[in-house]
Amino acid sequence: MLRLVLPKGSLERATFELFEAADLTVGRSSSVDYKASIDDPRIDEVRILRPQEIPTYVAEGLFDLGITGRDWVEETGAAVESLGELQYSKATSNPVRVVVAVAGDSAVERVEDLPDGVRVTSEYPEMTKRFFAARGVDADVRLSYGASEAKIPDIADCVVDITETGRALRAAGLRVIDTILTSHTEVVANPASLADPEKQRAMSQLMTLLDGALEARGKVLLKLNVAAGQKGAVLAVLPAAKSPTVNQLANGDYAIETVVEKNGINRLIPDLREAGATDLLEIPIVKIVH
Repeated sequence: MLRLVLPKGSLERATFELFEAADLTVGRSSSVDYKASIDDPRIDEVRILRPQEIPTYVAEGLFDLGITGRDWVEETGAAVESLGELQYSKATSNPVRVVVAVAGDSAVERVEDLPDGVRVTSEYPEMTKRFFAARGVDADVRLSYGASEAKIPDIADCVVDITETGRALRAAGLRVIDTILTSHTEVVANPASLADPEKQRAMSQLMTLLDGALEARGKVLLKLNVAAGQKGAVLAVLPAAKSPTVNQLANGDYAIETVVEKNGINRLIPDLREAGATDLLEIPIVKIVH
């Protein structure tokens, strides 16, 4: 039913891992194959292409649904509908930022301090032109095909580039002076496809699976028993996503379960044991659907 396009390159591995966790495993004959498949009746075709191209192809109707970054949607100006953000990027769960950076020893503190004619190199020339024009700076914007940070100061005066952690820019001796855009990975849809009730339902169901898999990341289900007299002490120690589920057992004791962050479970379980909890079970979670 749906023609789906997934990003190749830096987002590829993280995207495939998410789809596998959502029980939408992407299969292909080799790691360099641009055609793939997902064993799901809602998905008819899968392609793997550069995220820079995906917004345009989805807008043109070549695909119903695609995953790309908000940065490329803004750069291309493609007329697509966003179905929502997916909170992951190539290395972390943090968004990437499109930033303006100059040499670390530059006297420039703001974009407005840059002179007219400033040489700017970027993989986002259209976004960069709009940004500098809005700041009143007549910039000489040149398309970069990569390694933009290496072009300062000989080839360019400043760079517009993406950063997730900032390490590469700092390592190149650059300093960020402004942020143009904070960009999450997004699911984008062709407007005509989204207007089709059957395709819209299929898209919504896929989003439920993807969002559920993301929500479950870093969380576990914790189950335990506790005597009636120690229930209050255990509940005082126990965190919860909303509130714990508490059920009274036939012998008067209580069974408690709740979702907790995996990070810190090594401290939580001993604390619960000391508070009176018994029969503790830590259970992995694949999806959480609200």
